[in-house]
Formats: sequence, structure tokens, C-alpha cells
Amino acid sequence: MRRTALAATALISLIPLAGCTPADTQAPPPPAGLTAQAGSAGSVHVMWRAAAAADGVTGYQVFQADRLMRELPAEKTMVDVTDLTPRTAYSFTVRAKDAAGNLSGPSAAAEVTTPAAKVDDRQAPTAPTATTGRPEGPRAARLTWGAATDDTGVTAYDVYQGGVRIHTAGPGESATTVTGLRPDTVYTFTVRARDGADNSSPDGPAVDVTTPPADGDGPGTAPAEFAAAAAPGEVTLSWTAPDTGRPTAEYQLYVNERPTTVIQFGAGAAVPPPGGRVEHRLTVTEPAGTVWAVKVRARLPDGNWGAFSAERRITLGG
Repeated sequence: MRRTALAATALISLIPLAGCTPADTQAPPPPAGLTAQAGSAGSVHVMWRAAAAADGVTGYQVFQADRLMRELPAEKTMVDVTDLTPRTAYSFTVRAKDAAGNLSGPSAAAEVTTPAAKVDDRQAPTAPTATTGRPEGPRAARLTWGAATDDTGVTAYDVYQGGVRIHTAGPGESATTVTGLRPDTVYTFTVRARDGADNSSPDGPAVDVTTPPADGDGPGTAPAEFAAAAAPGEVTLSWTAPDTGRPTAEYQLYVNERPTTVIQFGAGAAVPPPGGRVEHRLTVTEPAGTVWAVKVRARLPDGNWGAFSAERRITLGG
């Protein structure tokens, strides 16, 4: 009986040991590519490069000197730090955090000085001019623009894509590289100028940039040369069908970043061939002056949706 009891005790003590896994104590590497740009007398735009997927990063912490200013999820790699003091030097660093709570060392510091405040400045800068863009590989784009003017001076240029600010450049810059893009995707970029009182200009001219497919991605899937025009009670959309290997009969329409309808060809309307021109008319009931941002994507032969077309902004007619 004693031998049986000892054996049972030994077995019980071994069960939890067999299922143990070593604790994760390895911290991710510090974030790289940190920049800090004063956007106004009281705000600074901080950006850094996204961590590699293998690093297992789940979030970031943004510090000003030794003070924690912001905590962000892993998909966010930029932040505006506000409520700062004009004409003051600041130093920012960022740390990465993984699922086990391990915190990286600090990134290299980014130094910046906020400009002087402008009292009662309500005049926005002029819009930047002559925007151009080109892809730099499947995940980046190079943008250039003409300088804006302002009565108190431009302090920053903000890059927007799909109505969302994704990058900020300095007041003396006329070009920048936007990273973190997706392969085989059409992006529509605009640039706005900003002054020290946070007045933003209207959008400069929009520019479309199509990133090429990455190795092994196959041909591009985005509808090309997308155009949209509004008339009273009607919107006309047109594009060139992507070369997916066979005629594409279904397209998904997005309005203001939300899926609205699926456009189907073949029932009374011929399916456009690969590389053929497509046109579709919509009846609209929204009031005149309503602004739409529209884009489309094709249903691929494998059943998935392809890359989006460029986005177009239109104002509905009466």
C-alpha cells in the first residue's frame, strides 16, 4: 500500500511539470526611424517605423523625456502630442511592448522645438500646389508638392489618404516618403499646409499612386483610371477592368469608407473583358451638396475581393 501511494504522489507531481512552458522574458527591439515634427506652437507629430511581425509587438509607449505621454496599439505608429508650450525644446522616445508585457529599450531620441504662438491667427495657409507621386517598391510612395504660403508662416505639411492624416513633414520640405503601404493597391494622396495656430489649408491637388505587386502576388487587381461624375439625381462611375485572368462581373462600391452595394454585370449588361472600360450609373436621392468619397474593387476569380481603385470625391448635384 505504501508503494502504491508513493507512486501516485509522484505521478501527480509530474503532471503540471509536463505542461509547463518557459515564460516569455525576451523584450522586443526598440522602435526605429523615430521623427518628431512641430505642427503648431502647442503640438508635435511623432512617428516611427512599424515593428516586424516576428517581433510580436502589441503596442507602443510614447515618452517625452521620462514622462509617459501616450499608449498606442501596435497598428498605430504615429501620434500628435498636444498641450505643449510654445518656443520650448522637447525630446521624444518610443518603446515597444509585447503580449507578455516585456518592454523594449527606448528608441533613439527625436528632438524638436515648438514655434512661437501667433495671437488671433485665423487665416489658413494656401493649398500646396502641383502634387506628384510615384511608388518606391510595393510598400512605399514618394510624394512631392509645391510650397504653400501663410501670413504667419507654414509650420508643417500634412499628408492625407482617404481623408485620414497619415504623415507630417516639416515646413521647409517639399517631398516625403510614405511607408507602411500595401502591395498592389491604389492610394489617393493629398497634402495640406498648417500654420502655428493649427489652421489647415484646403487640400492640394490629389495624386494617385499604385504600388506594384510584391514578389509572388501576381498581376495587379485594382480597377484602373477610376472616375466619378455627379449630375442632378445621378452619379456616373467608370473604370478600366483589372486583368484577373477572366472577365470580372462583380464590383463592390464604397462610399465614404463604407461598403454600399455590389455592382453586378451580366444580367442585361455585358461583362467587361479584362482591360475593358466599365461604366455604371447610380440613382441618388441625397440632397444637393452632399459630398461622397467613392472607390470600387473587383471580385477575383478565387472569390476574394481585389485591391481598391483610386478614391474620388464628388459633390452631388440637385
